[in-house]
Amino acid sequence: MSDIKEVLCSLAEKNKETLNNIADYIHANPELGCEEVKASAYLRELLKNEGFTVDDVLKDQFPTAFKASYGNGDIHIGFLAEYDALPEIGHGCGHNLIAAMSTTAAIICGKLLKDKITVHLFGCPAEETIGSKVMMSEAGVFDGLTAALICHPGSDTTFGGTSYATHPLQITFKGKPAHVADPDYHGINALDALVDFYTELKELEKTFTEPYILGKIITEGGTAPNIIPDRAVMRATIRSLNTTYLEETMLPKIRDLAKRVSDDHGTKVDLYHYEPLFKNMINHKKLENYAKDNFSSLGIKDIKTFPDDYADGSTDVGNVSHVVPTIQPEIKIGDNIAAHTPEFTAAAKGDYGREMALKAVKGMCMTVADIVEMGL
Repeated sequence: MSDIKEVLCSLAEKNKETLNNIADYIHANPELGCEEVKASAYLRELLKNEGFTVDDVLKDQFPTAFKASYGNGDIHIGFLAEYDALPEIGHGCGHNLIAAMSTTAAIICGKLLKDKITVHLFGCPAEETIGSKVMMSEAGVFDGLTAALICHPGSDTTFGGTSYATHPLQITFKGKPAHVADPDYHGINALDALVDFYTELKELEKTFTEPYILGKIITEGGTAPNIIPDRAVMRATIRSLNTTYLEETMLPKIRDLAKRVSDDHGTKVDLYHYEPLFKNMINHKKLENYAKDNFSSLGIKDIKTFPDDYADGSTDVGNVSHVVPTIQPEIKIGDNIAAHTPEFTAAAKGDYGREMALKAVKGMCMTVADIVEMGL
């Protein structure tokens, strides 16, 4: 291990209390996406006390988002902090640890490497819902970064893989109501149109040539059986490993099918993306190799490396990775725990989770040292 990496690891040990305090405070005060007032205020105050300049980011859309910066170097390193919780179960995705790891790593790197790098800590609300990083990426918030880093808690320590691009779609067919027994006034059955669309969509799926996921439910189908439904609604989560294939092949075909079925039934159809486009994750290979070597050097065992086409979810970190070199490894915080469960919530405040989070902080800081020394 190089001298600079040893100093970074020593600083991480000295900042262990900071790491644990962040994780504990946010875990004890779970807040839903865009409502993370306490978490955002806590992190802002901490970073100001450490000498960071703290600014609002897209305040009108995301009042709990921010950017904190320190240093005057030409290499710009971004750490991504998430801090939103889940309904009822709190931090069942471990975002309290994400905020703690990213913030602590930013403070350490800023202290030691301020003449070589400018470090930025981005407070990113609502990853579980509307994904603030989507709009932040579109607004150029991450432009100019040399690299962006984030580490996610999990049941294993992993590198590689990707995430599904996803662009959820609501399809609403609109017909004309009538009594089912009225011999003179005839309605237009929106549910019939939706059922036919649902059936034909299953056939359309057979034409998709790249890996995809298409989950769908009918959320509205009428109000009473003796009234012809004038409104029928489907919500669909539409995902692909490739953002371009999703946007330029899958969605146009689905829209065209909805329009054709609607015309056949004499209805109108509205299509609305009820959540923004989360792009597929692109893990930067060189950056990932740095991090994997560093995590291994810390004695982290049983590290898994996934192939490029492996995915088990979606994240707005993918949008960042389309703008700047980005990695999002996972750090093990417990055995056989599934995200979004009470068991994961418990692990996100446990002693083992704290121990592994500290190792992840060291690994990320060491990776920044590699960027400084060897570049990307």
